[in-house]
Amino acid sequence: MTGKNAKIYIAGHRGLVGSAILRNLKEKGYSNFVLRTHTELDLTNQAAVAEFFAQEKPEYVFLAAARVGGIIANNTYRGQFIYENLMIQNNVIHQSYMNDVKKLVFLGSSCIYPKEAPQPIPENALLTGLLEYTNEPYAIAKIAGLKMCESYNIQYNTNFIAVMPTNLYGPNDNFNLETSHVLPAMVRKIHLGKALETNAWDIVRKDLDVRPVEGITGRSSEKEILDILGKYGIRKVSDNVRVELWGSGKPMREFLWSDEMADATVFVMESVNFLDLTGVMEGNEIRNTHINIGTGNEISIKSVADLIKKTVDFSGELWFNTEKPDGTKRKLSDVSKLNSLGWKHRVEIEEGLERMYSWYNKYTMD
Repeated sequence: MTGKNAKIYIAGHRGLVGSAILRNLKEKGYSNFVLRTHTELDLTNQAAVAEFFAQEKPEYVFLAAARVGGIIANNTYRGQFIYENLMIQNNVIHQSYMNDVKKLVFLGSSCIYPKEAPQPIPENALLTGLLEYTNEPYAIAKIAGLKMCESYNIQYNTNFIAVMPTNLYGPNDNFNLETSHVLPAMVRKIHLGKALETNAWDIVRKDLDVRPVEGITGRSSEKEILDILGKYGIRKVSDNVRVELWGSGKPMREFLWSDEMADATVFVMESVNFLDLTGVMEGNEIRNTHINIGTGNEISIKSVADLIKKTVDFSGELWFNTEKPDGTKRKLSDVSKLNSLGWKHRVEIEEGLERMYSWYNKYTMD
């Protein structure tokens, strides 16, 4: 980016990734931001997005806005997930082209790869097999966004780069028990399990005041609270607490601290151009110019749950419900392209979980 006063638009600046990108840019000395909440600008509205870009004329764009969720949300709201994500990215990418944005970074997801992709997954595994069914609509939308960036670069000589992060976690994550991804869901459930275990009803009530569950808040009755927590697998029987987690716990996952994802994304914006990524060409075909962002390390869901249990100091039972879906068995990114470009992660999962739980406690209790 040319100068610390370059005009930067972060779409989705309040989310897990967008807020981390904003923090990272501020720490690096950037100061000229144009920001809009969803209420202020509906990115699915083509006319509104066109008017925004025409008025503000941002020079650089981070496209971190998306409709996201875990297995339940992805499988339940299939139409909503494909429609909203396609609309958001189509509008922002196209208006970036129409208004001469110097550079755009589009954030996708590692779920774009086939369910049976080779491990670790290289960028050239894209479109080589069937997707995981539960998040297929979301994955197809992200593939479309990736290809839109690539296609605009080829036809219009834009500089739009797509990055595909692995599973992220960190401050401002989605802890909604109905729609969250696996790691924040486990953190909250085990945190609430610990509170029930110690009869810390003030903690339970404060948690539900900050993040109500299906209308149940800290002002609800004890029975109502226990009923809703039980529905989501947090149950107290006598003095014992059991937290139910979905699946077998055997699937392997890669997790990246969100601030490191932001650092990698800003690194790409500052240092990497589309022409650096054209890679191996077959005749006149340019493919797989996106960049995987991750750690290159994996851990089982059960091991993550055990780490969270230790971090939270929960002594109750973790029960894996094998009647619930596991999702993809293994999903490890090949990050050799990213490493070769000059960026490598530093925060390991143990340190990241401690940071995340510290943030969660502070945010909930303050």
